[in-house]
Amino acid sequence: MSLRRLGLTASFAAMGGVAFVLAAAPAMAREEGMWTFNNFPIALVNQKYGTNIDQAWLDNLRSASVRLNGCSASFVSGEGLILTNHHCVLSCVQELSTAENDYVQNGWMPATREEEKTCLGQTAEVLTDIIDVTDRVLAAGQGLTGAEFTQARNAETAKIQQENCNGDPKLTCQVISFYRGGQYALYKFRKYDDVRLVFAPELQAAFFGGDPDNFNFPRYALDAAFLRAYEDGKPVETPNHLVWNSSAPAEGDVTFVVGNPGSTSRLLTMSQLEWTRDQQLPITLIQGSELRGRMLAYAATSAEAKRVATDPIFGLENSFKVWYGQNQALLDPAFMAKKREEEAALRAAVDADPALKQRIGDPWSELAQIQSVARELYLPYRQLEQGAGSRSTLYSIGRAIVRTGKAREAGRVSDAQMAQFGQRVSADLPIDAGLEEVYLGFWLSKTREYLTVDNPQVKALLGNESPEALADRLVSTTRLADPAFRAQVATMTPAEMAAADPLLAFILANDDAAAAIGARWNNEVTAPTAQAAERVAQARFAVYGTNQYPDATFSLRISYGQVQGWTYRGVEVPAFTYIGGLYERATGSEPFNLAPSFAAAEDRVNKQAVYNFVSTNDIIGGNSGSPVVNAKGEVIGAAFDGNIHSLGGSYGYDAALNRTVTVSTAAITEALRTVYRQPHLLAELGVE
Repeated sequence: MSLRRLGLTASFAAMGGVAFVLAAAPAMAREEGMWTFNNFPIALVNQKYGTNIDQAWLDNLRSASVRLNGCSASFVSGEGLILTNHHCVLSCVQELSTAENDYVQNGWMPATREEEKTCLGQTAEVLTDIIDVTDRVLAAGQGLTGAEFTQARNAETAKIQQENCNGDPKLTCQVISFYRGGQYALYKFRKYDDVRLVFAPELQAAFFGGDPDNFNFPRYALDAAFLRAYEDGKPVETPNHLVWNSSAPAEGDVTFVVGNPGSTSRLLTMSQLEWTRDQQLPITLIQGSELRGRMLAYAATSAEAKRVATDPIFGLENSFKVWYGQNQALLDPAFMAKKREEEAALRAAVDADPALKQRIGDPWSELAQIQSVARELYLPYRQLEQGAGSRSTLYSIGRAIVRTGKAREAGRVSDAQMAQFGQRVSADLPIDAGLEEVYLGFWLSKTREYLTVDNPQVKALLGNESPEALADRLVSTTRLADPAFRAQVATMTPAEMAAADPLLAFILANDDAAAAIGARWNNEVTAPTAQAAERVAQARFAVYGTNQYPDATFSLRISYGQVQGWTYRGVEVPAFTYIGGLYERATGSEPFNLAPSFAAAEDRVNKQAVYNFVSTNDIIGGNSGSPVVNAKGEVIGAAFDGNIHSLGGSYGYDAALNRTVTVSTAAITEALRTVYRQPHLLAELGVE
């Protein structure tokens, strides 16, 4: 599985309905919760497990934890070595590959540090400070509505970020909303933008079992890789790193997962959940399924097409399972009944307190009305603005150039901001013309289908061309694949852009309509939702207190649990798999064929070594690569998956069934020693 952040949430999946156990009050003694580092229940965990963790223990974990683009990771040596998942570096491996040297299939294993290669666009961020800024952010929008509310909030958060980072390229400042707008905090990160690939096994070793095994257990996947952070051309000194423990845990051992879960929706109201179930997810599923078919067809056209499409297809297939799982969760009557009971209990508690009722009002009814507006606007908003261009890199870059140019012409962009934008937009990116045509043709055809042929915006988009012909023309004639050209047009006026490039001209011709529907969505859905959700959060605080965790927001969290299997419908699933099971499971046919290195090492490898294990930790997409640590704070694995039941994690947690799937440091150590023969890495990890 990819636990990479998807810009969406993981949830329920097939295998019938799973009954969720959700407490009315959010303070729990069970393993539920993705806790922030400034509100972790230390006393509760120590009492439950007999541990002796303290603030210093937490601080070291925070300082050793790393946020990657869409993934999580950790420093595991004093020389900037980073442990994460293979699927978190797969795009980098693919970018470094060529038709002659396919490192995706063969693995990346340089002999020296001098051969470690930069992963373009990858950053590594370490959280250094958490500062409460709730009062400032809430005050900024006081008494405002619609666009004025959104603009005031955005301006204040930008001001806070600027004050704290002051344009320092080594820092990232991010104001993050918690509890659906009930609290705001500034997260300050130390950023490293020179991140290099150190080690990655073959894809078949990392993703043995492929899509059939995804979100399932038992698993036999070496989903692990190493990066290294550099600065000024040298490895970063990282005295705060996790100690490598090459021994596997025992069943019942306490485990902690530290990472950046992307997004959950456990605090949504019933009307929001129903809109998600009835409109958003079904459309997303239908379109995702068709796009997957088009991408598979493209991949079948040549060996090179298959190579460049591997990672995009991997990501889309994983996303599709998540979307399907979300929909199944919200179709489960028992689950939705429980959510209704919880909402009714909270609303009754508010109604029973006249002072609280006066302060809170009825945000639930307001949110229900907003969903009616969302139903009307969603299709044009999705097709013209939110999902415009599908996954096209060329379109995304082009629209960024166009909108920045328009903002500069209106005096809304400073010279310093333009300089930073120029650097970003001129970065070297791998762009495959064939995939670009698939993406643009798909988007244009779906826009015509969903908005209809006679829609004015559809007519403006297509003119007299078919979606496929238009996509072919735009991709074959644009110069936006050239970084130097992108840097050049980024300095032009919009009129000059239109004359310089056909794709920019196309985007400019249709951008006003896209921006207009985006503005309506922000004014009529996003802004009023934020205001109403804040009052729901205030109600929860008033009724339940502060002993609760917020929804995931791709911000650093820590969850606690223990190594434990589970029982489902009378079938007991053990907590561990062993390397020997890999060879027993192998059939010789994809996706159950052995990676060549593992096949060659069968007579040498320790088949009794623990390969993957499961624990009760609460995780979601974005936790990919999260270090799994023991009570001593030693790393014992990297989380890479959840079981089929954990897909309900978007909307609720079930302690009996939800499990995190981890590749053990015992397996990684054995692979480095016996399968791939990497003594320099073992020495750096402190393994004899």
